[in-house]
Amino acid sequence: MLGWDETLFKDYEVFDEDYLPEEYLHRESQLLRLITNLKPAVRNARPINCLCLGPPGTGKTTAVKLVFKDLVEFENVLPVYINCQIVNSRQQVFMKIFKAVHGYEPPSYGIPFAKLYYSTLKGLDDRVLIVALDDLNFLLGDEVANDIIYSLLKAHEEVEGVKIGIIGIATDVKLTAKFDERVSSVFHPDEIYFPLYGIEEIRDILASRAKYGFYPGVLSDEALEKIVQLCYNYADLRFGIYLMKLAGLQAEREASRKIEVKHVEAVYEGSRKVFLRKSIQALCDEERALLKLIYSNDELTTGELYRKFKELTGIGYTKYYEMLSKLESIRLIDTRFEQRGGRTRVVVKRYEPQLVLEALKEF
Repeated sequence: MLGWDETLFKDYEVFDEDYLPEEYLHRESQLLRLITNLKPAVRNARPINCLCLGPPGTGKTTAVKLVFKDLVEFENVLPVYINCQIVNSRQQVFMKIFKAVHGYEPPSYGIPFAKLYYSTLKGLDDRVLIVALDDLNFLLGDEVANDIIYSLLKAHEEVEGVKIGIIGIATDVKLTAKFDERVSSVFHPDEIYFPLYGIEEIRDILASRAKYGFYPGVLSDEALEKIVQLCYNYADLRFGIYLMKLAGLQAEREASRKIEVKHVEAVYEGSRKVFLRKSIQALCDEERALLKLIYSNDELTTGELYRKFKELTGIGYTKYYEMLSKLESIRLIDTRFEQRGGRTRVVVKRYEPQLVLEALKEF
């Protein structure tokens, strides 16, 4: 039995989403390209712009934050990380950059963008600014991303000597095709792809988290293997890390000194629901409407789904296809090809319909 002062966890923070791991495994080539592209900033030169692209839970944000952790040691470099799911307008982005530049917040209202912009750039004082825009694809619907990137890339024309680099982080691998002409003419980023982890890679990473997060011998080999399999099926490393944490807490609730398969199974469904809500929360209203349509109907081809969706919303095919691709990339649906009087693509549900429909009611 565990006493009040006993725990299976050596460090709870190891399982937090914003934790930077001691061992960053199976992303050496991506990390090296990021470092190489940003290295000129250390020598007061403009860095190479980057786009970190790939499915959710593949290490994109972690890679950027690890590089930024090293860059803060250089007084002539100012790295600024921005989560575009939260900071989602040009004004908000530059207010965050202003705070990083000056060390205090600008007035929260009444300041014209031109003044905010100029004050931010003048305050750099020969430092090289590197801005990471995480979840950049969330800004593209109303051209906010184009305005932000253009404002950053053209800053040297407003204030002489300004040097700025941009790192975009996104799940949409075709992101560059969606920038407008003025951005495409000046933004030529190095695209760094982060593929899904294989099962052996997942096993290595989760075992490393267990080593730093739990006391030795706490996580049974069988429980680890169960988590690895579930994480691989879910195709999101974050799910495996979260599942590991909940299994540890479940074992403590049962006053067990070891995390067993039964503890993993006890928290699995609850973990899926939490991650489902997180995914739905990150969608816009139109994307939620498409998701609801998918889970409210029997299996449809992409063409049948489009016709129903157009009747409902009037949205054109190009935007519909982008939204469908996004739902697939964040693992809310799958698609497969079938022969139905010709080769056609079918939309496949990844969750029980009632589970998704209930979750959608919360938004």
